[in-house]
Parts: sequence; structure tokens; C-alpha cells
Amino acid sequence: MALVKKGSRLITVDGTTYRWRLRGRPTYDQGLVVSPLTYAVEHARTPGTTLVITTNQPHPSNWFGAAGRPVLPAQVADSIRTALADGWAPENPGSPFHLDQSAGFTETRQCTTTRTPSWTEPGTPPTAPPTSE
Repeated sequence: MALVKKGSRLITVDGTTYRWRLRGRPTYDQGLVVSPLTYAVEHARTPGTTLVITTNQPHPSNWFGAAGRPVLPAQVADSIRTALADGWAPENPGSPFHLDQSAGFTETRQCTTTRTPSWTEPGTPPTAPPTSE
């Protein structure tokens, strides 16, 4: 399946032009910083097998404010070269080719607000909830 042209960028790697795109909005798991950022690449003239690259960073638009870096064209070019060396045939039809570069990704979900349990008074340390005897 071909990539949507709107929002995609062209990149030339070793004389071949490719189209790449990442989702503007994160998936649910990317928004929760449970899964890392992914982006897709295809041959620009003859779209065949799509390359799906999983990075080791959170989606920049995640809902927890975890620091994400932009995907740079040099990183895309390096990933394309790696996928080609691993057997990706961009002009041949077929299932998506997955390149996993997520080594080092860790879930960074952190609660930034504190909430006092309803059974404690403000300013007192939390204790176990009252029990009925």
C-alpha cells in the first residue's frame, strides 16, 4: 500500500529517491510512551514493499511530555541503507519490511501530579485506609 503523499518527504539515497513519512499524531501506545516512534519509507517512483522503521525514542507528540527528538534525514538515509543491506526490496510488492532499531527504548511513563488519597487530611502522611471491624 502506498504512503499518503500529504505530509511525506522525499529523500535521495545512493541515487534512488524514496518517500518517507511519520504519523503526525501518536498511536495510543505511542501517546502513553509504551511503544516507540515509527515511520515508513517507500520507493518514490515504484512503490512496492513499505519499510517500517521502529526507532528507540518516544513520539514527539506523546501525552506525557517525554522528550523526543526529531527524525533527521540523515537517520532516515542510514535506516534505508541498513534495510537494503538486510534484504529490503523497495520496488517489489509484498508485506511491509520491519526494521527494528528500538534497542534502548524504555517506557518513560511518569505521573507528574500527586494526588492525596481521600482518606487522609492535607499535610499528613498517607496511611492505610480505615478498616471496618
